[in-house]
Amino acid sequence: MSQQNEQRYAELKQLLSTYSYEYHVLDAPSVSDAIYDSLMTELKAIEAARPELITPDSPTQRVGNELKGGFQKIEHRQRMLSLNDVFDVADVEAWVKRMDKALPGAKHEFFADIKMDGLACALIYEDGLLTQAVTRGDSFVGEDVTNNVRTIQNVPLRLREDNDVHVFLKGRTEIRGEIVMLKKDFEALNEKQKAAGKPTFANPRNLAAGTIRQLDPKLVAERPLTFIAYDLIRDIPEEIPTNMMAYESLTKLGIRRNMQASVFDTLEGVMRFVHEWDVKRHDLPFNTDGLVIKVNDRRLFAQLGVVGKQPRAAVAYKYAAEQATTIVKDIVISIGRTGAATPVAVFDPVQVAGTTVQHASLHNADEIARKDIRIGDTVVIFKAGDIIPQVESVVKELRPKDTERFDYEQALASQYPELAFERQGDDVVYRVKGSSSDLILKRSVEYYASKGALDIDTLGEKNVVALVDAGLVRDIADIYTLTVDDLLKLDRFAEISAKKLVSAIQAKKNPPLEKFILGLGIRHVGTQTAIDLANRFQSIEALASATLEDLETVEGIGKVVAESILAWFADEDNAELLKKFEELGVKPRFEEKTGALNGVSFVITGTLETMSRDEAAEKIRALGGTFQSSVAKDTTYLVAGGKVGSSKLAKAKAYGTEVIDEPALRRLLNE
Repeated sequence: MSQQNEQRYAELKQLLSTYSYEYHVLDAPSVSDAIYDSLMTELKAIEAARPELITPDSPTQRVGNELKGGFQKIEHRQRMLSLNDVFDVADVEAWVKRMDKALPGAKHEFFADIKMDGLACALIYEDGLLTQAVTRGDSFVGEDVTNNVRTIQNVPLRLREDNDVHVFLKGRTEIRGEIVMLKKDFEALNEKQKAAGKPTFANPRNLAAGTIRQLDPKLVAERPLTFIAYDLIRDIPEEIPTNMMAYESLTKLGIRRNMQASVFDTLEGVMRFVHEWDVKRHDLPFNTDGLVIKVNDRRLFAQLGVVGKQPRAAVAYKYAAEQATTIVKDIVISIGRTGAATPVAVFDPVQVAGTTVQHASLHNADEIARKDIRIGDTVVIFKAGDIIPQVESVVKELRPKDTERFDYEQALASQYPELAFERQGDDVVYRVKGSSSDLILKRSVEYYASKGALDIDTLGEKNVVALVDAGLVRDIADIYTLTVDDLLKLDRFAEISAKKLVSAIQAKKNPPLEKFILGLGIRHVGTQTAIDLANRFQSIEALASATLEDLETVEGIGKVVAESILAWFADEDNAELLKKFEELGVKPRFEEKTGALNGVSFVITGTLETMSRDEAAEKIRALGGTFQSSVAKDTTYLVAGGKVGSSKLAKAKAYGTEVIDEPALRRLLNE
């Protein structure tokens, strides 16, 4: 591990310790659980690679921190254990296999329930009377918050009598659950805060935790907290044979619990429950980030035991995080169809809301400056509307010391030396100087329809100008919306010419994938690169989701080209354009080219007598061959025509490339 990575490990350890102190001691976390979990995952990965770096003060080696004063410390009779996290069906299957290995032959019945996002607390009842309430604390020792919990309206001061559960009304009964603030109560409280001109609260979980830690029970009583139970514990375990029986008993004792809890005989049933609540969880009255899945039989649960800090017989299924952290590797600028220069952050791939994210629009120079985003920064990523990735903020504590503020104008000059840019008036966007958006659009449509790209007959320069000027075409995809009636309104078209153009456009709704990629006009993507991309990814969807590393594995594509492709697909306008193509029924098709020239590559120098260079390239590619612009080590043939370039001949000699003439090329083409 490099010194730089060792330094990051030390920085991560320190920062996570700070976050843990804020969360467990101050009840005032400065970041969300998703951000903490993302940084913790990175720390765990480093420790897995270099276990000798692990120290007793690592956040991975302890559950909580020292508790602040004010409440009496109480030791739990049974630890309030945490659970291992799982994230998909493969993780759940692996968990079951581990249990099968530990207890061969045991039949599993699964119990599943919604995981609540609140403050864990244990209520102690003696002979049915509430005597104590203790927070989770560090899992061994919590704090006595009895006076505050007594103010929670749905916590019974005496358990309800019921003949089916009379045994729990004698002796010690412990009920564990979460203290939460329901969404409706949180919203109502914030409305009162606004009306009183007071600051609003950030989220229900932090407010619930902070409230229960208040020293004045009167203040607690003013806030609408709710207790929802998830476990029932007795000194004699046999009194509660299953987790489901515990839940049913809670209801009879007058304790609120989740009515969604269910029992399943198979993993398939569990996963259906998981997927059902992934969709419906936002309708729940409280916040949640997942489910708890347990072995229903509590005897088996006890036999499976505990490994470290987690029981073998239970896991927490976490739904996809809506936030994560990653490192900005570069900032590239994409030129959109209107000439607007849009900055795009390229970063290490990271999972956010169930998908892999590797780039995000930074919108404009002002946004970069406001958030002070720099290459090398660790940033917080989220998905706006669970769709578009965005950079929320910078974790400045992890910023490398040698980073510099991003100079937008310098980046424009470096990435586009052939273009000039300007920013007019109050416009926050830099645009290509001297080119109107209509001019750029016309060039884009012309290029899309050109012979090298989709080759749309009669959609030449003059017709494109007429269509754009008339407002019939506002982006490339709009050509597929044109009707004969639309065209007949223009002076340039009569019935026959209008039908011919519409027919020619509709005939190109299923273009070859490489032609479609080329027609999009992605910077640095020429004919051969488009072919190579089509052969590698075989669909526009796969190309759009390709990582930087995926792109760099394509022969001839380096960092600059790969980042240009990433930037194009990260541009929100381009994403909308692709969506529009799909809605209009444009479906590029991939056809694997096979033929006599598979694996054979050609370069042509000089002029050919019987065909143009473009025609020769098309014929070579049709037979599965590769057409290159310059001689390289992997070039098979250099075709020498008239007025041969001496530099290419010299390269061919140096690389041992065979030089052939035009008749030899035609024989290879079977002409």
